[in-house]
Amino acid sequence: MPSFSTRKRFFLAGLPSLLLALLTGCSPLPAMLKTAEAGRRVRVEPAPLTAVGESVPFEATAKAAAKHLHKGAVYEVLLTYRYDHDLRLDTVGRLSFAPGEFTYDDSVKGRLVSRRRFTIPNTPQRSPGQLLARGQVRELKPRGKVLTATTETLVARGIADPARQVVLEDTLLALLPETVSNVTSGTRILPLYFDQGQWFIRSHLGTNIAALEDLIDENQHTQRVLIAAGHSPDSLDAHQPALASKRVKMLLYYYKQRVKGFSYLNDVESIKFDTLSYHRSWELFLNQVQHSVLKPTQQDSVVSIINDMPGTFAQKEKALHQLSYFDYLEDYIYPVLRWGTVAVTYTAPPRYDSEVYILSKKILAKEADVDALTPEELRYSAQLTPLLAEKQRIYELAAASTARWEAFYNLGTVLALRAAKEPSPRVVQSYYHRAAVNFTLAAHRHPTAELFYRAASAHHHAGERLEALQDYDYAIKLGGDRDILRKVFSDKAALEIQVGQPDQALTSLRLAGPSYQNYMNQALLLTQRGAYDAAAAQYQLALDLRPQAAAPHYGLAVAAARRHDEATLTTELRQAVRLNHDLATQATEDLEFQDYVQRPAFREALKL
Repeated sequence: MPSFSTRKRFFLAGLPSLLLALLTGCSPLPAMLKTAEAGRRVRVEPAPLTAVGESVPFEATAKAAAKHLHKGAVYEVLLTYRYDHDLRLDTVGRLSFAPGEFTYDDSVKGRLVSRRRFTIPNTPQRSPGQLLARGQVRELKPRGKVLTATTETLVARGIADPARQVVLEDTLLALLPETVSNVTSGTRILPLYFDQGQWFIRSHLGTNIAALEDLIDENQHTQRVLIAAGHSPDSLDAHQPALASKRVKMLLYYYKQRVKGFSYLNDVESIKFDTLSYHRSWELFLNQVQHSVLKPTQQDSVVSIINDMPGTFAQKEKALHQLSYFDYLEDYIYPVLRWGTVAVTYTAPPRYDSEVYILSKKILAKEADVDALTPEELRYSAQLTPLLAEKQRIYELAAASTARWEAFYNLGTVLALRAAKEPSPRVVQSYYHRAAVNFTLAAHRHPTAELFYRAASAHHHAGERLEALQDYDYAIKLGGDRDILRKVFSDKAALEIQVGQPDQALTSLRLAGPSYQNYMNQALLLTQRGAYDAAAAQYQLALDLRPQAAAPHYGLAVAAARRHDEATLTTELRQAVRLNHDLATQATEDLEFQDYVQRPAFREALKL
């Protein structure tokens, strides 16, 4: 017979198990969790998870049997996202069946529905990943007990990102050609823009005030200054009869005060000033319309209203509001008509070609002052070396010393060319950022659609999307060559897809005209919207332009997968892989093909 001490040890050793059994038997949580988990279903929309810009929004729905409900406790479904080869885990949120957070299922009696929207970040390391669900029950009282299910279930795979399939084709970058002349006189024209209904000078981004100040401070001998201004047709501008004159007077006053304060070579009395105000004139408006991306029939309608319709200035402007495309006039034409222009005629000392090369070398070696060469000569010296790094040094010096738009433009071009040769994404982004800064400085000193497009494109490549959208808009508002404007709308549409603005992207694509890039991007949008036949037609148009391109075949395979057309899927995928072997690996990891990847036909299509 065991001794008393031995029996005591056996009793103490079994006490924790006995207490746990008693507690579990008294708690309603295990039975509640078992009942809820038995009939629980979780689904998300969309599936697979699809990125919209920099985030991945989705709606999660959980369904559970109503009989699990218990007073004083609640059943919840915890959502987590596992990624980076299962090394990282993000807590997404929870779906709760607490009172007020669920509804009754109309289709199945006795079943509850809890629905909620969630968002997770869209980053490269989060794709691919898995959205997982795990049930738990907890007591509602403070510091209440929590019981969590031992297993978790796969809800959805992620992340499908349409933005990574966007086609963005670069236009050719080229340095501005420089010619050196010993005649450096000329006329500098600086356009400026005013806010709606205002005549005060803007000093923030988007004006040429800094360039005007630089020109005055350069102390070139100035003979004549012409100042002109006008107003847009909108009611706030046009209903102020003296607005254009006020803008002229403000620019004249500003120019004279700057000369008095900062110029030692010129004085106000020795400069001839001419002023011109444009009141209620349609000439510039019609010119901007004719240099816009509007269709010829639309341009003719505008011209007809202005030239042929009887009525006052205000009545004609009101008639423009009835046009279906008036928002284009209001957004891209009217702002440019709130303008002012300062044209400065000046002369500078002559420079002979024989001095340029020697002086440029001395300036770089800091053996001569930068003023030893004119801005044109300094930029010209950059053409004497084939090395991008040396070109960059010269243009940096030219930009810092002269602040001329040509120097900023060429510096931006060199930086963009260097970015294209770099293997490191971080270094590439840095170069494109610096290129965008310099293109922007050039564009604000010499505002044209092409320069603002260059700035937008560099911002776009640097991942600075808001700045890129702003510069694309500037380029469109300035107007210009039709091919340039179509390319602006084309790249703007690509960016709008990437930031999750599909409606705006479709609008831009309608104005962009036909091209391989536009066909591909429009097909991508149509696929995401479920218009698979229309998307297939766009991919076919892209193939008509480039029969040996692999991407359209891959897109057709995706559209076929969405339609559950396995025969077309395998045919198009086989063509895509034949043209681009790298697509075989991409296809096996693509969430679009997750339902087919294990099938023999799919595997056969990937064989080379």
